[in-house]
Amino acid sequence: MRLHLLLLLALCGTGTTAAALSYSLRGNWSICNGNGSLELPGAVPGCVHSALFQQGLIQDSYYRFNDLNYRWISLDNWTYSKEFKIPFEISKWQKVNLILEGVDTISKILFNEVTIGETDNMFNRYSFDITNVVRDVNSIELRFQSAVLYAAQQSKAHTRYPVPPDCPPLVQKGECHVNFVRKEQCSFSWDWGPSFPTQGIWKDVRIEAYNICHLNDFTFSPIYDKSAQAWNLEIEATFDVVSSKPVCGQVIVAIPKLQTQQMYNLELQPGKRIVELFLNISKNITVETWWPHGHGNQTGYNMTILFELDGGLNIEKSAKVYFRTVELIEEPIKGSPGLSFYFKINGFPIFLKGSNWIPADSFQDRVTSELLRLLLQSVVDANMNTLRVWGGGIYEQDEFYELCDELGIMVWQDFMFACALYPTDQGFLDSVRAEVAYQIKRLKSHPSIIIWSGNNENEEALMMNWYHISITDRPIYIKDYVTLYVKNIRELVLAGDKSRPFITSSPTNGAETVAEGWVSQNPNSNYFGDVHFYDYISDCWNWKVFPRARFASEYGYQSWPSFSTLEKVSSTEDWSFSSKFSLHRQHHEGGNKQMLYQAGLHFKLPESTDPLRTFKDTIYLTQVMQAQCVKTETEFYRRSRSEIVDQQGHTMGALYWQLNDIWQAPSWASLEYGGKWKMLHYFAQNFFAPLLPVGFENENTFYIYGVSDLHSDYSMTLTVRVHTWSSLEPVCSCVTEHLVMKGGEAVRLYEEPVSELLRRCGNCTRESCVVSFYLSADHELLSPTNYHFLSSLKEAVGLCKAQITAIISQQGDIFVFDLETSAVAPFVWLDVGSIPGRFSDNGFLMTEKTRTILFYPWEPTSKSELEQSFHVTSLTDIY
Repeated sequence: MRLHLLLLLALCGTGTTAAALSYSLRGNWSICNGNGSLELPGAVPGCVHSALFQQGLIQDSYYRFNDLNYRWISLDNWTYSKEFKIPFEISKWQKVNLILEGVDTISKILFNEVTIGETDNMFNRYSFDITNVVRDVNSIELRFQSAVLYAAQQSKAHTRYPVPPDCPPLVQKGECHVNFVRKEQCSFSWDWGPSFPTQGIWKDVRIEAYNICHLNDFTFSPIYDKSAQAWNLEIEATFDVVSSKPVCGQVIVAIPKLQTQQMYNLELQPGKRIVELFLNISKNITVETWWPHGHGNQTGYNMTILFELDGGLNIEKSAKVYFRTVELIEEPIKGSPGLSFYFKINGFPIFLKGSNWIPADSFQDRVTSELLRLLLQSVVDANMNTLRVWGGGIYEQDEFYELCDELGIMVWQDFMFACALYPTDQGFLDSVRAEVAYQIKRLKSHPSIIIWSGNNENEEALMMNWYHISITDRPIYIKDYVTLYVKNIRELVLAGDKSRPFITSSPTNGAETVAEGWVSQNPNSNYFGDVHFYDYISDCWNWKVFPRARFASEYGYQSWPSFSTLEKVSSTEDWSFSSKFSLHRQHHEGGNKQMLYQAGLHFKLPESTDPLRTFKDTIYLTQVMQAQCVKTETEFYRRSRSEIVDQQGHTMGALYWQLNDIWQAPSWASLEYGGKWKMLHYFAQNFFAPLLPVGFENENTFYIYGVSDLHSDYSMTLTVRVHTWSSLEPVCSCVTEHLVMKGGEAVRLYEEPVSELLRRCGNCTRESCVVSFYLSADHELLSPTNYHFLSSLKEAVGLCKAQITAIISQQGDIFVFDLETSAVAPFVWLDVGSIPGRFSDNGFLMTEKTRTILFYPWEPTSKSELEQSFHVTSLTDIY
């Protein structure tokens, strides 16, 4: 057996012993079910479902209907156990702790058959003193209780009044009372995800032994002093002093690249002690700040902290320090009631572009470093700068936030409460307070996190009366709401982290919510805070249905994942839009019908006599619909950043729902399970471009706005072209005079009555022509080429079946696809099946005979493999 022995803290001098040792218990454990009839090995970190699968006792949990078939796993009470020998002499240590970084969720812990504690919160770290029970050879046992049964018991015991909702909608096929257990809320099911309420040890577990004193926690916050125009660093270290007398010494903090070093004297009294240090950085030293992606570099500085204590005890920590400021600006806007709602990073107003993050898998042991990097790299590759870590999932692992720091992805961090009311009995509050305090301490040093939010949609659920609470009972629930999110969570945030703003909910009215007593009459107001907006009935091509809000933090449309993704978890009889599998996989009420309805507004629905062809074409069309709908809505938000229309506007954020998938199913995601890009993600790469021309119609006049996220002004020209659907040659083209595009603004660049545009371009009608446009300077393209449809494509005249061919060649690790088409082709979709990678562009309008597209593989592949897997589709193939 490989010993996971880590020397944490080394002593200086000769003849001394280590001050602390850590022994990891990760690896093989034994798992058994409640009645002892099933026993198997299982990995830690891990969960019961993964162990059963790894031993061949169950299929892939995502295959077909296994979310229902394997419900028994979550309803059983499982036990994890392990026997192990400590690889060092235990009697030489004054204090020995058992550290559990993450337990999922309800468990009783026995060490050498002595009960040492219990866990009730997936999001907390637990530490138990085992000094008096640990031996050279030990046994440990975690006796889990089903989180489903525990939640039901807690709900039943809450007799004073109900805490809704009791159960999810039937279409979700989920479990009940998830709001009574501090566990990943979507693990009981959601409208895009399955019900897999896991049990297990989902993070590291270890033994820590130490003498004299031990550094338990270490965190810091860079603070900018505006009056002194200098940076400072607030450092906090938490010690457990086990010496019977005070421990003295000094601390040396150094940031070499900033030519900064400071020394402090300290004296630690016995017991739990907190050391607070304040590091001044000379105003004469140039500090490079951390910027979001697309706005500058993500400069960080290596910092070391050395505690030199009595007895030659040296404790050293190192960390990466990033400097940035964040402000949430809520102030009056001329010409509009209400308040603004936008973020300044390092004093610069930034439009937040991005999406909402959900857990990348129901089983966290499947979420590898490689998968995290792939998903987050796809965020910046699509010109995003922000992710909202949604409140129904998990506080993500450290590596997630480290990658966001590195890549320049701003994080809107929800606390893990979503779409429910919650109990406020003392036991529940105590567990929440421990969770929140731990997560603040763990995460506050990350520059990527720009805001804390108390919950997802709970203010709206309460005030819009989702759960049909009588008006006479509402004060009870408002009191509970304020108790949980204001008197507890907010209080802990203000005490633990003064470096970033806090809001109680999303959506919320921000400062107006505070003024109204922490709950607003209309939390989704266009005049304050952020909004969540969904409308599957109105025509998504009509931008007038969208709210001209201050900040759109959720919006979106569903689509199905690609056939190559579904194929892995389905069988032949499932490959139909009306199959039992397709209905089962759809967890949003009426979702499949809504997709076809929205698609049918502008496209002809597939009518092939081949059922499989129809299924694949329908999948394709749902992705076309989703991409075009979200494009239209996002471009509306982006062009609304600089203007007030009918007293509304100054939109400064667009975060569509959702970025990623938790399994293979229809959802609002732009990245499929495993990371494959849907058409929407390719569109996002364009509609989130730093410079973008946006076209739209109003009262039969065609407008083009220029949108810039840049920090400086640019001189450029706008080219507008009109093609007929029947010709690869433009029927007319015009280039504007030189325009100055203001940095950080959206301005009108072009307007022309549609009738005049059609007249000028010869034989054009709305049905026979399409408009494309782009920004350039000195013949260099500065923006993506955008387009505007003058009619629904189901009414297009002259559109004929395009024959598209591709010649594939290789240049180093990149593959080149030289495309040639026989006709204008909308929504050209290049697909290489299950080969991991992405194209430089996809889902595009092809108005020229040839086009070159690059393919970036994520794993080694060959030209012949690509040629065998390659398939191209356009809208003309299903017309």
